[in-house]
Amino acid sequence: MTVTMGSRVVEMKLQTLQRTGNQLSSPKFQLKVLGDSEHVGNINSFEKTIHKYVTGSLRSLGLTTLQINLGKVCNQTCSHCHVDAGPDRRESMSRETAEDVIDFLRRSKLETLDITGGAPEMNPNFVWLVEQASEMGLKVIDRCNLTILLAPGFTQLPEFLARHRVEVVASLPCYLEDNCDAQRGSGVFAKSIQAIKRLNDLGYGDDSSGLSLNLVYNPVGTGLPPNQNDLEQAYRDQLGNRYAIRFSHLYTITNMPISRYLDDLLRRGELSTYMEKLVRHFNPQTLSGLMCRTLVSVDWQGNVYDCDFNQMLDLPIQGAQTHISKLTEFDLANRMIKTANHCFGCTAGSGSSCTGTID
Repeated sequence: MTVTMGSRVVEMKLQTLQRTGNQLSSPKFQLKVLGDSEHVGNINSFEKTIHKYVTGSLRSLGLTTLQINLGKVCNQTCSHCHVDAGPDRRESMSRETAEDVIDFLRRSKLETLDITGGAPEMNPNFVWLVEQASEMGLKVIDRCNLTILLAPGFTQLPEFLARHRVEVVASLPCYLEDNCDAQRGSGVFAKSIQAIKRLNDLGYGDDSSGLSLNLVYNPVGTGLPPNQNDLEQAYRDQLGNRYAIRFSHLYTITNMPISRYLDDLLRRGELSTYMEKLVRHFNPQTLSGLMCRTLVSVDWQGNVYDCDFNQMLDLPIQGAQTHISKLTEFDLANRMIKTANHCFGCTAGSGSSCTGTID
């Protein structure tokens, strides 16, 4: 971000909540804020809101995807990050836990391994995990911030990803440089375009190659995402005409009111306004397509959660056993799902999931 001091514009580097000692680095404190009417206004809880549409608790509809968060180490510090990831974080999945993940996949019939972070590529076990999952015939997704592909020690990754036919899901919150850099850091947009061109050179984004490159948009500010199809066409026009780059699809994702985005909302005094907007736009038709219905999320220590957002709020799955080494696909396929007020972020408007809109 930048601040004006007299006639000078000074670049300020965003720090993680943990680094600055912010209370919001505590998942327990975040949940307290999200459940406190003083902060979020006089809204019905998510549990009460879905009661008329769901008999009992929200439940899994089966399991197709294992999402693993390899840790909070990242080469960027984005203002909207729900992980509070950054260069100063040290949480990173060990080889032992990575082996537990692969063992679980070997005794399951899942279709997809979805790898995220932080910058997941910075984990020393990233390459091994991709290789193992690819050998099993699984679809592998890398949730990539793009700039890591240009960083020293990681420049060989585009070829590796292409060789193993990894689907790349890459954050590009706007096709305009200023808007993108305001959210992700100065110079990120230019580096992202450079990284996409490298991926394009390898066939990514070309329908005939089968190499998928999907971009992710999330709003700047407190708005909800616009129509996904319309925005995808705008991205194609703008990025194609300006930079001659291509991509497979655009996913629009709502900003989740947790971690650094929650901190931003509180600082600007806009949390209650944003929460009321999410509640006002609650869409019951999104409930059947929520990612938690067919996915579970594993943290860097091997603990299992209903989704990556629950993971960041330290809300593990229901049950006595919560570690991936102790669980089977059967254990997870019909589980009760934990919910809280942050879940309004996935059910507002057209909905929001790891693959964009739901409805």
